[in-house]
This record gives sequence, C-alpha cells and structure tokens, in this order.
Amino acid sequence: MNKNELIIVTGGAGFIGSNLVSALNKGGYKNIIIVDHLTDSGKWENLRELSYSEYYDREDFLKNIESFKKEKIKAIFHLGACSATTEKDENYLLYNNTKYSKALFDFCIHEDCQFIYASSAATYGDGASGYKDTEENLKPLNCYGYSKHLFDGWVKNSDKKPKQWVGLKFFNVYGPYEYHKGRMSSMVLHGYRQIFNEGLMTLFKSHKKEYVDGGQKRDFVYVKDVVKVMVFFLNNPDKSGIYNVGTGMSQSFNELAEAIFHALEKPASIRYIDMPEDIRNTYQYFTEADISNLREAGYKESFQSLKEGVSDYVKGYLVKNKQ
Repeated sequence: MNKNELIIVTGGAGFIGSNLVSALNKGGYKNIIIVDHLTDSGKWENLRELSYSEYYDREDFLKNIESFKKEKIKAIFHLGACSATTEKDENYLLYNNTKYSKALFDFCIHEDCQFIYASSAATYGDGASGYKDTEENLKPLNCYGYSKHLFDGWVKNSDKKPKQWVGLKFFNVYGPYEYHKGRMSSMVLHGYRQIFNEGLMTLFKSHKKEYVDGGQKRDFVYVKDVVKVMVFFLNNPDKSGIYNVGTGMSQSFNELAEAIFHALEKPASIRYIDMPEDIRNTYQYFTEADISNLREAGYKESFQSLKEGVSDYVKGYLVKNKQ
C-alpha cells in the first residue's frame, strides 16, 4: 500500500475529520489535504495536532478541484457538511450537504479514486421504518436529515460510480476534538461541563408517556471506533455501499449521565428540564444501529461500551485538558 498517495479530507478540521486525520497520521499517511471552513468557532485549534500537506477553504477547493488531477489521489473522505439539525436555511443545507457532495462524487468517478462520505442516522426520522441501512422509505424529521437522505438516494441510483463508494450513517458520536461544536456537541461534553460548573447534569423531560424522564435512548458511539470503521473501508476498496456506524445497542441519557459521574468518581445528580419548543416535534426518542451489513462487509472490531468510551474521553481528554 502506497502511503504517499494523496488523501483528501473535507471537514478535516472538524470533530470526526480531525480524529480521522490523526489516525491516518499514526498509520503513516502524511500527504493529506484538509478542506474545511474556519469561522470563529475555534476549530482551527484541531489543526495544530495534525500533519497535513495543505489546507483549503471549502469554496476555494471546489473552484480549483480540476488542478488536483495531476496528482494520484487515493481517496476522498467527505465529512464536511452543515451538521446542525436545527438549521432552518434549506437552500444552505441542500447546497452544502447535497450539491457539494455530488461534485466530489463525480470527481472521484473521473479520477478513479475511493469516495467515503458521512451520511447520518438523522435520515431515519422517528424510526418508524426501522434502522436498517438498506431501507429506502425513510422520512427524516428535519432538513439536515433530508439533505443526507437525498444524497444517499442519488448515490445508490447513479448509473456511474467511483471505484469505491461508501456512505456511513453515523449515529450519536462523542469524543475528543468536538469542543468547537457549541450546542451541537455531544451530551458527554455538555454533561461534563455542567457537572464541572454546577455539580449536576440536566437532561430533558420526556414528552411521551412510554419514556421516563431521561429515558430517551440513543446509540452512542465513540469517535475512535468511528475512525476505525473509516480506515477499514480505506483499506478494503472492494467494499461499497451504505452502512450504519453505531454500537448496535441503544442506551438512555440517564445511563450516559451515570457513566460521566462514574468516570469523575462522583455520585450522580440529575435535574430534568423541559425540552425546548424548537426541537420538541422533531426529537428522536430512540435510535439503534442495525450493523449487520457492516459485519457482513468484514468489519470484526468490537465497539467500546458507553462506560468505556465515556471513561476514556472524560479522563484522557476532558479532565486532563480541563475542557
């Protein structure tokens, strides 16, 4: 395997992207172009930890994409997108998450390189059609999920495809280098900061009788496991398709809170608050990845449990760096 071949990572300064570039660096890859869009979020700090050849703003990269044809490109990891589930600008979402993705997909066809991109569990909506990654009759609850669903369908129905095309439906990812994400950062980071500042953690009350307060469930997956899945597909270019990336086990926010308190060696103290009106009607009460297709593709690695992942994140990063 030629590790001098070029790898392009869009969203490479972001949460999952920076963790991926770090893993690629550790695996011997240095010829990496990072594409992102830096604002005032502090995302630039993630770049300090990484080794890469060049950085491009997302618009400059797309305008100059033809100039990269002179290089042998191994793969494009397309992780750059607007990931805010509360974003209301539909044109902005469709451009960033659908149109931009199509341009990169077509480029990979012409350049005969691998294309691995981020989809989302938000495509499943309220889960009425289940969480099987082969299901197509999905009804996302927000435009973010819809923009990802649109692109998934377009990819599957395209007559021409790159040598490898992989869409990864990420479930609830948490872990280091998400510090710039603000409201969209994981509940592990929010919870840690609340406990650090107030001595307790707040969770949403349930507005459905079948769930207790804090009993809403998610498939929480540690970012280090997510990166292992992406590297697996990089190293197995004969595998194509759309795959769920989660642990395959849903757990409640109460369990997540308890895992944070356990990592901090503190007794649990939880306060329940009303869910904000702007997300109440589009809130997912349950997600759980069906990862049978991922296993059938040959991915054998185990996923860290919620307690293991939270402990590594809290002790190894948040406490250590006093985030």
